[in-house]
Amino acid sequence: MTILANASEILRCFSSDCTELTVTDVVTRLGMPKSNASRLMKAMREAGLLETIGDSKRHRPGRLFLNITAAFRSSSLLIQMAADAVARVSQTCGHTGYVSVRDGRDMMAVTDHPGSNALRVVSTLGRRLSAHASATGRTLLARETDATVCALYDHGLMTGPSASPQTLEALLQRLAQIRARGYDISSDAAAPGIDALAVAVADPAQGEMVSLCIVFPGAVVGSAERSAILASLCAEAAEIATITGDAAFRAEPLSLTGTDA
Repeated sequence: MTILANASEILRCFSSDCTELTVTDVVTRLGMPKSNASRLMKAMREAGLLETIGDSKRHRPGRLFLNITAAFRSSSLLIQMAADAVARVSQTCGHTGYVSVRDGRDMMAVTDHPGSNALRVVSTLGRRLSAHASATGRTLLARETDATVCALYDHGLMTGPSASPQTLEALLQRLAQIRARGYDISSDAAAPGIDALAVAVADPAQGEMVSLCIVFPGAVVGSAERSAILASLCAEAAEIATITGDAAFRAEPLSLTGTDA
């Protein structure tokens, strides 16, 4: 692999669950020779991609990424519109919301909107989840053709929550349902007892797609409240689709019946 690719792999190790790394951590996670990892992390520190924590041997992302993250969000009109939309839904229902994007077989939240209810889901901004095992990821995968999805998972699916598709065939069936109804719901994807409702919208001109999502404790949110949240998400996404010219957007699931995984 190139130096740039190796540096990228190190940066991908960081998440809300992994906020710091040592050389030993990188060697363990990536199977990289210790001497190579040490030299590369030193170069990344000098370039501002990493910084040490105090006088320790622990590293965190460099402050350079603060400006890069802000620039990424500001450069996308779709993300800005989606963030405003999710913020409105979150404020109304009191539950935490996210705007997420897909990166290969993973998805991650790029904006978060903490809920106001006493019992609410804690933010997991930046945490990577398997796309096939989360509502947000599946709504984004549903925007791709089956051929593209099959190529993406040519080596099969990684094990996910029991309620998520466990085989490629099951995933394709789930994606067909999402395309038909316009939304998806997941249980226990980010954490046990947490459910999520998600709907995706795109900006065809810019080649961008995002998923709008609301997460909540599954045991305390009934079908009527879920339907209200979903209706709000769909209405907001429909407005965005009108602005961006997203002809593939669907917004028909205004009531939830039965149990979706």
